[in-house]
Amino acid sequence: MTKTADNAATNGEKLAEDFELTALPAGFVDDPFPVYHALLEHAPLKRFADGSVMLSRYEDLDRVYRDTKTFSSDKKAEFLPKFGDTPLYEHHTTSLVFNDPPLHTRVRKIMMGALTPRALAALEPGLITLVDGLLDRMEEKGEVDLIEDFAAAIPIEVIGNLFDIPHEAREPLRDWSLAILGALEPVLTDEQLKWGNTSVTDFKAFLKEIADDRRRNPGDPATDVLTRLINGNEGEELSEVELLQNCIFILNAGHETTTNLIGNALYELLQWPEEKARLEADPDLIATAVDEFLRFQSPNQLGNRMAVEPVEFHGETVEPGTPIHLCIGAANRDPRQFADPDRLDVGRRPNKHLAFAGGPHLCAGFSLARMEGRIGISHFLKRFPDYRMTGEPERTGRVRFRGFSRLPARVR
Repeated sequence: MTKTADNAATNGEKLAEDFELTALPAGFVDDPFPVYHALLEHAPLKRFADGSVMLSRYEDLDRVYRDTKTFSSDKKAEFLPKFGDTPLYEHHTTSLVFNDPPLHTRVRKIMMGALTPRALAALEPGLITLVDGLLDRMEEKGEVDLIEDFAAAIPIEVIGNLFDIPHEAREPLRDWSLAILGALEPVLTDEQLKWGNTSVTDFKAFLKEIADDRRRNPGDPATDVLTRLINGNEGEELSEVELLQNCIFILNAGHETTTNLIGNALYELLQWPEEKARLEADPDLIATAVDEFLRFQSPNQLGNRMAVEPVEFHGETVEPGTPIHLCIGAANRDPRQFADPDRLDVGRRPNKHLAFAGGPHLCAGFSLARMEGRIGISHFLKRFPDYRMTGEPERTGRVRFRGFSRLPARVR
């Protein structure tokens, strides 16, 4: 080993040794990948001071996602000390993603019936109209924010349409979503907790009024997610709390991840002009490009499980009751799975990334997110091939969700 390589290895070992999720090193939010590579090479099972552990390698995350007997998604024991008996606790311990069967099975089965290929195909013409309308308004403005004017506007309208929420009532949805999902960050201020709890309370009251009206005036369960959730499936129904909290979850999950997908993609294409030119020259690459954006800058960087029985990773035993952080952002850059993982390749095949998790908890809305990304990004590039940044991008400052809060740009 050369001296340079030896120094790099030593630096990597120290990065991995010193890393604490609750005390992030400077610059981590802007560029977490040096730390991720250090963990992948030197600490694939990383133990933290609070007793939790982090897994970063692709094969380990894939194993955890598939084994629901050894690894639980139920977060009641983990979230009670963090949230106490609060609206945030009720929400995050009732929503689909943080539960095991039978609740997870019941809710997912009901939900998936409204996200069939037929239902998604019916959404596509409206999505195209929405995207083209946003692009028209951006062309008039010239100076835009790619997040507020485009990336965040698409999923709010799409999910709002799925629930048939009146257009004039959708304005608070994004702020509520940011506050509730923001409460999943490893470290929170009192103000963030307060904002999150208030948002759950307000969101729940908002949805109760809509759900009560929908019971009186039901929509088409083939296309209206709320009507389908109210009706249940094969004799199984959701309680009022389960209904409202999982409506909040669907609205939140569909908004945050898709906003990050589109915003990250438009930013990265400017960093990789040869890949941008390649996609513009061959628009049919958009499907593989969307998956590559999902891999390269995963909108959701962290997942969680709890060990329910002793399990071994890399020669060490993880005891029952141990919280496990799943580093999706690192696994999607694992060189054992992806050739040249730090290179954006809009034609990458195969690309079995973990941006949508996996196993029984595979993201229920993955087909919808891909469709929004495909139409949003391709139509944007066709209309504005010469777009450029006009100011400093602003990241959200989050660890769990990776994206931008602001991307100032000129589109003409």
